[in-house]
Amino acid sequence: MTDVLLASDADWLIQEVRSALSDPGTTVGVVRAGSEVRSAASVGSPDLVILDLQIGNMGGMAACIDLRLEIDAGRVSPVPVLMLLDRSADVFLAQQAGAEGWIVKPLDAFRLKMASVKLLSGENMRDEVADTPEVAGKSIELDPLVNSDDASDDSGDQSSDDDPAKAL
Repeated sequence: MTDVLLASDADWLIQEVRSALSDPGTTVGVVRAGSEVRSAASVGSPDLVILDLQIGNMGGMAACIDLRLEIDAGRVSPVPVLMLLDRSADVFLAQQAGAEGWIVKPLDAFRLKMASVKLLSGENMRDEVADTPEVAGKSIELDPLVNSDDASDDSGDQSSDDDPAKAL
């Protein structure tokens, strides 16, 4: 039997996680505030903790750090933590908080199930976020602007050298 502790106050997210992890051998317990994670983890001894970044009372990052401190002090049994992040910029914070894995939303059932299986088997699950379409799209859009400026400078027009206002 696999026990998962989910910390989220978003009903849609709770349903999505429960659906993705639903099988006869898995139970998903829910707490709705980050401040409840430590006590739920110490009482229930879950096999996996899933923390939503945006949870009430104490955010997911703070809850992860708190849980890591309790584990290091020996007051809570070691447990892997999967963070559900809102944006790729939050990955650095998840690393610093000590999460073994993270997924950047939007979630899908396959990635969530794959992440939980990897973490339960002792591996790390870190969503690849280095080459997001938004970043790639912006860099492609900027290149023509740089090239068009370079091309105008090399046009052979000597009049720009004579006029100081054009040089600016």
